[in-house]
Amino acid sequence: MSFNTAITGLKAASTMLDVTGNNIANVSTTGFKSSRTEFADIYATAVVGAGSSNSPGSGVTVAGISQDFSAGTIEFTNNNLDLAINGSGFFQLSDGQGSTTYSRAGAFELNKEGQIVSKTGKFLQGYGLDADGNRLPIGNLEVSQKESPPKATESIDLSFNIDDRADSSTLLPEYNKDEPGSFTYTTTVRSFDSLGNEQTVKFNFAEQRPVRQQYAYDVTGLTNFTISGVTLDSVTDFVAGELVDNPPDNKRSALAAVDPRIDLNSIRYDGTELSFELKAAETDTGGMRVTDTSAPLIPTVEQKRDANEVRTYDLAFTGSPAGTIEIGGVTVPITAGQTHTEIAQAIKTREPQILDRNPDIEAIFINDDGVNPPQVEIRFKADVGEVAANRYQPIISNTVAAAQIDFGTATASGVASAIADPDEHVVGDNSYQGKYRLYGYLNNEELLDLGKLQDPGAGSETEPGPILISFNPRSGLLDGINVFGSDGSFTPGTQVPAITISGADPANPLTEIRLDLTNSTQFASASIVKNQQQDGYTKGDLIGVTFAPTGEMVASFSNGQNQSLGVVAFATFENQDGLRPAGDTEWIATLESGNAILNPPGTGLNGTLRSAALEQANVDLSTELVNLIQAQRNFQASSKTLETANNITQNILNI
Repeated sequence: MSFNTAITGLKAASTMLDVTGNNIANVSTTGFKSSRTEFADIYATAVVGAGSSNSPGSGVTVAGISQDFSAGTIEFTNNNLDLAINGSGFFQLSDGQGSTTYSRAGAFELNKEGQIVSKTGKFLQGYGLDADGNRLPIGNLEVSQKESPPKATESIDLSFNIDDRADSSTLLPEYNKDEPGSFTYTTTVRSFDSLGNEQTVKFNFAEQRPVRQQYAYDVTGLTNFTISGVTLDSVTDFVAGELVDNPPDNKRSALAAVDPRIDLNSIRYDGTELSFELKAAETDTGGMRVTDTSAPLIPTVEQKRDANEVRTYDLAFTGSPAGTIEIGGVTVPITAGQTHTEIAQAIKTREPQILDRNPDIEAIFINDDGVNPPQVEIRFKADVGEVAANRYQPIISNTVAAAQIDFGTATASGVASAIADPDEHVVGDNSYQGKYRLYGYLNNEELLDLGKLQDPGAGSETEPGPILISFNPRSGLLDGINVFGSDGSFTPGTQVPAITISGADPANPLTEIRLDLTNSTQFASASIVKNQQQDGYTKGDLIGVTFAPTGEMVASFSNGQNQSLGVVAFATFENQDGLRPAGDTEWIATLESGNAILNPPGTGLNGTLRSAALEQANVDLSTELVNLIQAQRNFQASSKTLETANNITQNILNI
């Protein structure tokens, strides 16, 4: 009996030596999991008397060799196809013949077909992705895209600041894309056509100048004519030469709705000529047409005037009275016997005081041809806009009884005083402030269609040309895109309407680009680009593959694009201790382990994926060396037991 007991001890110690030696031998094996020898004692039992305390035992047996699935140290490499699992899970591998194994060794490579394989040639399993990024059933992961096809630019995000300090009045009167002095700011964005050719889209921003467009048409003999699609009756729609609302048609209101660019108060008709002005914010006619029954009319006058308000007063009076004329709080004394010209010059000499006291006034002019009565012309700054009628009107007073002063329509006699009304009044208009005409050019040559309407009220047809964008002159924030009257306006801070660019893809005329100007401003600081992005690119070749922590396999191309080609699948088991080793640092699922549960990395209890990293063996070398000593000691002790039993037996035989 003692011989058998000693032999079981020798066998157990030998097995422990084998397991320990195997651990030590694989200390540098990627993904290796160390094993541990587990022992159990042997007792000989019988049906009758089983479990007697007098049984000495029959030795030791190896109850099992269990593996330690704790994680090993992760070391980083220079190969993106080296993968490590940080946490729970196994790579699923297929040999292509129906056999599936599981491993923690992530030293993968590409085969000639672009498939990701282990060092033994087995295929790494994962989810494929369709064109919309949805996961497909589990299969071999492969780099299916060797090149990235070109993509035409379809979206441009552009934000900028235009210096509010720039003076639009200094711009050249006529816009010219090749003359920088005719626009305020310019910037160029790179784009790509459908074939991957690089193009450029240049944007010029021309701030509206403080002017109003004037038009006049010869309508002699016409009883009806049309402005922007609204037909006007020369008899019923005009009173004293001004356009009025005459029910039931209300043509004035109809024209205001169809083409709000026209200043309705400026429309005049005298039986032979039709004239009108555009608001200062609208210097582009954009398809505006004046026609008779069918044919467009050509303007006989097409010019511009300053948008400044101008008030003109005739110095016409009887006698030579004494008194005062007060303009903007500055008093000009008039002595008896002064001539018209002398009074006008007296006013001119007070101009510095008037301007100093009244910052809204730009200048005072004296118009005196020596024949007609002199005129006093008060010109206001353009940015003031329309000045209230009760401001800056001259106050005339007279201290000479029975004398008469006629200053425009105002009169005064005795010690009375009066406020003079202007003989001529040009309306002020500062609606140009913060308004810019935006031009777009393909490669600085071809004028692009940015959404400019062909004909007001004629539908959605557009044509190449400028559109109007606007900034709030008080806050400097963008508040209008493709502004047409009130259309296109929005509250700063809300969603900015996009601009649709057509014709910027020479390879495909159907391509449209969405231009987003969100966060653009007009502050008193240098004009700069704050953000500039576009989504087009040229053709690219594959330059590498990387993996995200969540398992996405991402292909990188020479055109700077990345494309997700699949997702690595991680396998977990209800009982991973039940896995059976299959060699090459791989395991096979068994009944004890249960079937593999497959999910992407980072989901559920799965660990995450590390690219360019390998998991080292979890062997503790110092522990294994101690185990060697312990196994050797056990072997020596069992040998001694065998030797002692042999000596006892020999002694018995010698009796």
